[in-house]
Amino acid sequence: MKRFEDTDIRNIYCVGRNYKLHAEELGNAIPKQPMIFTKPTHDWHVIGEQQQVALPMDRGALHYEAEVVFYVGQRYEAGMKAEELLKAMALGIDLTLRDVQQVCKEKGHPWLSAKGFRRSALITAFTEQIDWKTVENTPFRMLKNGQEVQSGRLSETIFSVQQIVDFIGAHFGLGQGDVIYTGTPAGVGEVSEGDEFELQWNGERWGQFKAARA
Repeated sequence: MKRFEDTDIRNIYCVGRNYKLHAEELGNAIPKQPMIFTKPTHDWHVIGEQQQVALPMDRGALHYEAEVVFYVGQRYEAGMKAEELLKAMALGIDLTLRDVQQVCKEKGHPWLSAKGFRRSALITAFTEQIDWKTVENTPFRMLKNGQEVQSGRLSETIFSVQQIVDFIGAHFGLGQGDVIYTGTPAGVGEVSEGDEFELQWNGERWGQFKAARA
């Protein structure tokens, strides 16, 4: 595992509604093309073992969304394969202020206040050992207080890693230091003070933390 400092991160791209069941559980339409939003680099926070993370508990419902995350190792060029471009992977949590997001949707406003607060982009240490032959079918999961709440595989996404890379690269650009959150499976739920979370890849623990009040 390798830790990347904040200075190594340039852009944080996130894919919304990339798992059919997750879109349905929130009553959202299935997108016809990748739905991309971003988070400020200041939101980045690395989680390790038995760590407390201070989070906003006073702005309505705060939801967890577990995801597979990739680190871009070089500049994107059209036709480039994902395995050439993506240098490392991790597991992450896209934290969302759900009540705030609903207000943003109703008013037609951007999601920044719901998705872009400090420590809203949690991440485990990265590994550069990616087995591209098995990565799409390897299960990842999230435990909350010892109980599984989310599980998924990249093979279950609406848009593949290659499609995501091509879309972001063509429309916004990708370069070394960019990070891509690939979307969350069904099972998102609320974070409360004192909740303990664990992220696993193929049954191996990659990171854990305890939610604290900011």
